[in-house]
Amino acid sequence: MIRVIVAGVLMFAGLFVLSVATVGIFRFSTMLNRIHVAAKCDTLGALLMLSGLIVLSGWNVFSLKLGLVIVFLWLCNPAASHLVARAEVKTNPELERICDFVDLTEDAGNDSN
Repeated sequence: MIRVIVAGVLMFAGLFVLSVATVGIFRFSTMLNRIHVAAKCDTLGALLMLSGLIVLSGWNVFSLKLGLVIVFLWLCNPAASHLVARAEVKTNPELERICDFVDLTEDAGNDSN
């Protein structure tokens, strides 16, 4: 009984985080803000939902597979979001009008100081 309650709390928390992320994606105006909301909340929401499923199923092979999915999401989701954000910065010329950028690659060859 306690396991079902803990799993329900984790899954409802994950549902709340994912719902807030959905509202944030539609609410923010620039692509970079949307990517930030999607990356942070999607990772946390998926962690909470999958953790609830792990608690609900108990310790078995299925929970091990869900744990591997959590590790995969925690490794790949931030990296993929970072690459999408870099592509948006490189390809959207109108973004410099809205945001200030520091290009760290320009000074990479001038480290002789």
